[in-house]
Amino acid sequence: MTSRADAVVALRAAGASFVVHIAAPIPRVLHWGADIGEVDPATASALAHTAGPAQLNNSPDIPRTFSALPTEFEGWSGTPAIAGNAQGRATTPRPRLVAHEVEREGPVSGGRITLDFDDAVTGLRTTLRYHLDEHGVLAVDAAIVRDAALSPRIGGTPYTLDGILALLPLPERAAEVLDFTGKWCRERSPQRMPFGFGTHLRSAHRGKPGHDSPFLLVAGTPGFGFGHGEAWAVHLAWSGEQRYLAERLTEGAGTFSSIIGAGEELHSGEIILEDGDRYDAPTALFVWSDAGVDGLSDRMHRRLRSRHSHPRTPRPLVLNTWEAVYFDHDLDRLTALIERAAEVGVERIVLDDGWFRGRREADAGLGDWYVDEQVWPHGLAPLVDLVRSHSMQFGLWFEPEMINLDSDLARTHPDWVLGPAEGLGPASRSQYVLDIARPEAYDYLLERIDFFVREHAIDYLKWDHNRDLLEAVSRGDDGDRPSVHRQTMALYRLLDELRRRHPALEIETCSGGGGRIDLGILDRTDRVWASDCNDPVERVQIERWTRTIVPPELIGSHLGAARSHTTSRTTDLSFRLTTALTAHAGIEQDLTAVDNAELAMIATWARMYREFRPLLHSGRVVNADVTDEATALTGIVAQDGSAALFTWSRFVTSPSGQSGRVRFPGLDAAATYTVVIREDLGAASRHQGDDPEWIADAIQSPIAVPGAVIVGVGLPLPTLNPQQAMLIEVRRSQD
Repeated sequence: MTSRADAVVALRAAGASFVVHIAAPIPRVLHWGADIGEVDPATASALAHTAGPAQLNNSPDIPRTFSALPTEFEGWSGTPAIAGNAQGRATTPRPRLVAHEVEREGPVSGGRITLDFDDAVTGLRTTLRYHLDEHGVLAVDAAIVRDAALSPRIGGTPYTLDGILALLPLPERAAEVLDFTGKWCRERSPQRMPFGFGTHLRSAHRGKPGHDSPFLLVAGTPGFGFGHGEAWAVHLAWSGEQRYLAERLTEGAGTFSSIIGAGEELHSGEIILEDGDRYDAPTALFVWSDAGVDGLSDRMHRRLRSRHSHPRTPRPLVLNTWEAVYFDHDLDRLTALIERAAEVGVERIVLDDGWFRGRREADAGLGDWYVDEQVWPHGLAPLVDLVRSHSMQFGLWFEPEMINLDSDLARTHPDWVLGPAEGLGPASRSQYVLDIARPEAYDYLLERIDFFVREHAIDYLKWDHNRDLLEAVSRGDDGDRPSVHRQTMALYRLLDELRRRHPALEIETCSGGGGRIDLGILDRTDRVWASDCNDPVERVQIERWTRTIVPPELIGSHLGAARSHTTSRTTDLSFRLTTALTAHAGIEQDLTAVDNAELAMIATWARMYREFRPLLHSGRVVNADVTDEATALTGIVAQDGSAALFTWSRFVTSPSGQSGRVRFPGLDAAATYTVVIREDLGAASRHQGDDPEWIADAIQSPIAVPGAVIVGVGLPLPTLNPQQAMLIEVRRSQD
């Protein structure tokens, strides 16, 4: 429906609300956060009446406002929503509301607000869409169309778009900022700081989000944690370059204190809009919680799980061949590995890097997507048949977006390599980037990948992307043009087309591990590889923070060798198994090199994975707020609170000899639970004399614990040695 041009519109869902004052010349956000109930006329009038700030000294003569598309015209001195120019002109946008539409999906089920703007200065028509879904997640989309008739002063002069950001205001109590950084094998490392004055800007200039991706920008009340405090957050669902910011000016943002926002980071000249051209900005997802970071996660997980494309079948136990055999693709060796995998209960085999022409090391062959006849004289069919004979699925590794110069493809089509005509820069991991936005290169990849999927009825693709995009320009007759945006859109088209042709095909997104994890790529894939690091000490933290957005069933977590391939750290089998249990489990270890006792333990772990898989892949992720950062209590709790599996972990030593009482989050304080310590994978090594009494009892048989104790008071936990973990199963007692 279309409401009147001066109206207050509220969307409500799942305990959150979003309120906009639709008024000329441009609407304002009045509230985003906790549900304030039905916005009746009195409430609407009060919100609108109190939306104007004070007029400050030495400032514009009318009070500054912060609108849906903030500009300097409104006195906004912060980062503008739209930036660009028409050959140096039209740099002061003045969007004006010309139409709007409101669609409610129910009284408390969310809805949509669509705002249309014209701008006589820039000649741009902008559409801004807000969608509050049933889970309380607010999606913000923007589209821009160049219309020369709007601005006779610049006429048909092309408009260079430097950026468009989705920006929302925050209250004064949002006083701390949390986001993420990292590197290869240490992705999603949290960093936290006070929300000071100025701009906290995080830009990704890697052609992808990167291993140091901000991932999720959170502003919260002082001391907010996993389970407490208010938090406002934004995630950009985009697999190219990104821009996140949290900004606080001394004059505030209208009646608010500060803002957060996100958008695509555009290279200069990347988006040039001729008359009639359109640019669609990536979706920015905003989420609020009054239950800390875990509350944010719960909303995001519910949103993902409600998608039609979300995996519905049990997530199969995977064996990926990379760390087992590397480039040693020998059918006899792989046969022995697959036979062992069948013994322990593996359900999917993935043949990793090394199967295609010239690929004996990492410096050649990328781009030549044909089976290497010298290694596979009879093709891949014998291996695929062997896998199928054990009723297992078959998957295959590709790195379609990359190319080695030592390849037939690069020698035949050197112009398909992404980079300036003046000459390529340095290689990274001995590889360059294939210009997949070039139609011929796109068609080649689609044909090659489609051939293998059809030829072998492939169930699964591991889709890798190992290097950053630097000097990412496409060569053409009119010179080099920035191409990260085009490259990202071509990737999306390629994935979408493969899924259209093969609806049952599953795809894992990998980018040197966790270098491209975002909800844009996850709209087209079924699993993320969180990191190339299988060292459980690192992995448990990487996955813990990956779960702030991505639910466990979409996160690959593999058992590696005792001595880590990436860190050279040696860890116990029980710790490695426990860490890999609570996501989408898999194996990277060479099973032919383990003894019978270890193989039996891995088989036990596989049975446990199948036992707990329904819970792990549907429950709520929770984290206890503990003061000792050397420890963690993480859990996955059934949506109805009837069951949970918690992991008590210690990473290093710490001064504390006792944990004290640790409260188990996510359970029902009014229920009674049976608790059992699951030592199927071996007992965790202790740094103490005896366990707390209840632990000793719960190892022998389940014990009953009132919810008021386990939730409200907490239980003392044992002091483990470093690099150890304990599994604690909790189930609601039957009345």
